[in-house]
Amino acid sequence: MYNSKIAAFEKYVPDNIVTNDDLSKVVDTSDEWISTRTGIKQRRISKCENTAELCFNSAKRLLDKTGLSPLDIDMIITATITSDYMTPSVACIVQGRLGAENAVCFDLSAACSGFVYALSTADKFIKSGACRNVIVIGGETLSKILDWNDRATCVLFGDGAGSALVTLSDEKMILAEDLHSDGVKFESLSAGYVPVKNPFYNEKFDENSFYMQMNGREIFNFAVKKVPESILAVSGKVNVSLSEVKYIVPHQANSRIVESIAKKLKISMDKFYLNLDKFGNTSAASIPIALCEMEEKGLIKKDDKIIITGFGGGLTWGSMLFKM
Repeated sequence: MYNSKIAAFEKYVPDNIVTNDDLSKVVDTSDEWISTRTGIKQRRISKCENTAELCFNSAKRLLDKTGLSPLDIDMIITATITSDYMTPSVACIVQGRLGAENAVCFDLSAACSGFVYALSTADKFIKSGACRNVIVIGGETLSKILDWNDRATCVLFGDGAGSALVTLSDEKMILAEDLHSDGVKFESLSAGYVPVKNPFYNEKFDENSFYMQMNGREIFNFAVKKVPESILAVSGKVNVSLSEVKYIVPHQANSRIVESIAKKLKISMDKFYLNLDKFGNTSAASIPIALCEMEEKGLIKKDDKIIITGFGGGLTWGSMLFKM
């Protein structure tokens, strides 16, 4: 069996910064209300770039950083819930713009866990011998599925994309993973409902069901229960203690959730990397954006052990432990 490693990260976010004060002019809210409940101070909101554009720019930066030719890429996987079209996939659009004509492309829908799921998928294709170089992208334009009159949701989310290059490795660097789903609770977090409508049937539905619908309390309780279990499971599979882990990089949803997770695990918040104050919740993009920022700051060194953990709509959740 072959091994894989995560060789590099990149990100791309829209230039348009929207602060909490800016949002207070759009909806009944305030900086104090948002920041004390979520830890978010600002987010990036696209003015013209759709999801494929954000993902392309992140992937192009990744190729420029690593020096790989687009023709070296065997696969592109995009984790997203805000694709530009039902078909083609965002990954295919990115492939066409990159000129990565040898790459097999598809999108993966697992909401805020999407990047973890996509990395796991890339790892399996490399381990099977089918691929040598895979670009994994998490990208979202969540601003287009928000009800901007609903202050409970519109203040939480932002737009952006992050990517990772997963390559063939002589050493096992992706050490363990732990992935789960619970479709019984799918209504806790949903968006983009498409009704049955044809000459033979016209479904009655709430038009607001297209926009993000979230039971905040239920999601909070779900995350605080399942994420610590997943972190312990993934570290336990390879007998790595949390003291040996340099950073835990969670999905950037809410600072209160992460604080509760840290408390449950009895570890310091210093172990967790957070940047949601600047970017908000970018769903599948949040973990790769954070990892790229950590790489830019020099926080990630060779042989560091990192745990990433995602949780969100589906319901889905999962963690991965890897070594740099």
